[in-house]
Amino acid sequence: MIKTLALAALAFAIVGGPTLAFADDACVTQATDKKLAGAAKTSFMTKCERTSCEGQAKDKSLHGAAMTSFVKKCTKDAMAMPM
Repeated sequence: MIKTLALAALAFAIVGGPTLAFADDACVTQATDKKLAGAAKTSFMTKCERTSCEGQAKDKSLHGAAMTSFVKKCTKDAMAMPM
């Protein structure tokens, strides 16, 4: 069981990593275009990343608690990347 979960996590990291990086780049570009800084930039980035993650969850046909969990983890991971 643990092996299966580890493999699933590895697969997500490999498949989801580039997608998160692309979303992060798009959000940073938009924030730069809007000339945001400080709290406004942080707020914008959080919303932008969350929206991107919600789209990914819909693409994966996630609903309910699974979608909520995925979006929360995805947003946290995306915000942990350096801006």
